[in-house]
Amino acid sequence: MHTSPKHSAPSTQYVHKEGNGDISEPHSRLKEEDRDWHIKNFWSTIHGCTWTDLSTWPQCTGEENVTSFKLSKDTYLSPTWGYSIYNAVYAVAHALHAAVSRQPLGNLRGSQSWQLLPFLTNVNFTNPAGEDLFFDKNGDLAARYDIQNLIFSSDKTLSRVPVGSFRPRAALTHELVINKSAIQWPSSFKQIPSSVCSQNCPPGYRKKIRRGEPDCCFDCVPCTAGEVSNQSNMETCLKCPEDQYANENRDQCFPKTIVFLAYDDPLGLTLASLAISFSLLTTCVLVTFVQYRDSPIVKANNRHLSYVLLISLLVCFLASLMFIGCPLKGTCLLQQTIFAVAFAVAISSVLAKTITVVLAFKGPEMGHRLRTFLSNRISYYVVLFGALVQVLLCSVWLGTSPPFPQKNTQAEIKQIVVQCNEGSVGIFFGTLGYLGFLAAISFTVAFLARRLPDSFNEAKHISFSMVVFCCVWISFVPAYLSSQGKTAVAIEIFSILASSAGILACIFTPKLFIILVRPDRNSKKYLRRK
Repeated sequence: MHTSPKHSAPSTQYVHKEGNGDISEPHSRLKEEDRDWHIKNFWSTIHGCTWTDLSTWPQCTGEENVTSFKLSKDTYLSPTWGYSIYNAVYAVAHALHAAVSRQPLGNLRGSQSWQLLPFLTNVNFTNPAGEDLFFDKNGDLAARYDIQNLIFSSDKTLSRVPVGSFRPRAALTHELVINKSAIQWPSSFKQIPSSVCSQNCPPGYRKKIRRGEPDCCFDCVPCTAGEVSNQSNMETCLKCPEDQYANENRDQCFPKTIVFLAYDDPLGLTLASLAISFSLLTTCVLVTFVQYRDSPIVKANNRHLSYVLLISLLVCFLASLMFIGCPLKGTCLLQQTIFAVAFAVAISSVLAKTITVVLAFKGPEMGHRLRTFLSNRISYYVVLFGALVQVLLCSVWLGTSPPFPQKNTQAEIKQIVVQCNEGSVGIFFGTLGYLGFLAAISFTVAFLARRLPDSFNEAKHISFSMVVFCCVWISFVPAYLSSQGKTAVAIEIFSILASSAGILACIFTPKLFIILVRPDRNSKKYLRRK
């Protein structure tokens, strides 16, 4: 990039000696100041030699004769480096003038060169060539630059042809102006050379500048998931909105579809069918127990507790249906609370039945009427107290941080999953922990009473049912935490169905077998045989 003033500016002149056609000053300066890059560059250009040993060009000796090479008038009188030095001297002169005007000349003697810098950055003047010179905020010279084409003629003549200009103070679209038709490329060029060392990055990619190389050298890096670039040579990828996703080519965003665990979904239909089937089965068991309510096998271990347990299991099966379908505010508030309270009643009933077994076979120190009175009263209190604690937990849950419907945009790439947010995760797992606490107590009491006479003893069946219940919900916690979207909802529904079915099967299957298959065992004589 070369500046071209309006008038010929003074430049470094070379003194031509008469007689021998030699130029003495450059020759002497090359020997005395061979570190001057400008002179070396100029000398290498006009003589086609080099000062280093790393090139195939001939070595410069400093003895070359400048008269063997012809220069155009423009090149000789105002080389780029000479004009730059010319402007630098003027700038320093103006800076010194500003410094002297601020303080007496005597105070400047002995000053350091860096103390002149504040005056130099505020310089603004017009040189004799008619150009306005000043420094911008970065300390760069904000002037007009002429872009010139260096042309070597066949007769070894060097000339400069203006082909454009650069004006930093002009409008953005007029800063750089280039006349392509005025550029003369050497015959060795088969085509116009590219200004970048890398190919264009297509849409779906972004430019990553190579460290330590020019800005025109870069690598094309694919946009990450969820980001797109819809134009070539984009430096950064654009993130798609939360309700949209990036296509495979990473060049366009598409709207996400809204999904939830619906009844027409194969998974939702399967779970709903299981819930309805278990509900009908529980209803049939309840009807059977009511029909045979006066039989010894039903009256054993408090038939009213059996009714309460069957009704609570029926509610648990039906509550799982509330998890299927589009979540609404009302369903989100009820599904977790109904499920938690119904299970608390069921586990409390199982615990009460265990206590009934222990009281029924207590030693002879307790009379029959007293045992019956205590077993009935305590069983009712256990169920009531167990359910009341869970109701209080759910009341705090609904009053502080209740569940609410939420659109989960992170669970699936191309879908928005509508699901219920638990609100307070701590209270949610607190209700599950309370159910586990009741199950652990019931299992412990039933395990201690497992060796009582088999005829009246439900302890073994209760132990199995609590083992099934605890295994299901212990497995639920890691599976639920590691899942998202519809999968998490399906895991919770499956846990509800599996644990409820386990209690139903372990406790009531042996009694149904006696009632329906072996009615001969459903008698006081058989039950009291041991």
